[in-house]
Amino acid sequence: MAIVRWEPLREFATLQNEMNRLFGTVFDAPVQGNGGTMRRWMPAMDLVETEGHFVLTADLPGLSEEDVNIEVEDRVLTVSGERKATHEVTKDGFHRVERAFGSFSRSLTLPEGIKPEAVEASFDRGVLEVRIPKPEQPKPRKISIAPKTIEAKSSDAEPASA
Repeated sequence: MAIVRWEPLREFATLQNEMNRLFGTVFDAPVQGNGGTMRRWMPAMDLVETEGHFVLTADLPGLSEEDVNIEVEDRVLTVSGERKATHEVTKDGFHRVERAFGSFSRSLTLPEGIKPEAVEASFDRGVLEVRIPKPEQPKPRKISIAPKTIEAKSSDAEPASA
């Protein structure tokens, strides 16, 4: 029998790797009906603030304008859509399938004062760009102070005598 030195930190690393694998499969790979798994697809999005707009950019490879839905309701912007599978599920010919597909939905809360009718979107080569004009900030109003007027005493009144 060989003597093996026990390293507790290596045991913790192994436990951590197994927990990461377990939670990764539970939350990232919903089970399909046929017993296999498919990866959940969540497109990458960037939100940038410019001087006059908020600009949302989303990578949506393989989708067209018709596959994407953009809605603004109660200050919430929602981008949703679906990327359909391009292959049939068969037992033959597949060595590995890594491209994810399925429906997605991403939402973000907009600041107060956004006008939904002013939101614009464009789609070019699989990249969606949504431009959201910033609301106008209320400008301070200068209020001038009117000088107080003093009523002049009438000269017709006689002083009271004692």
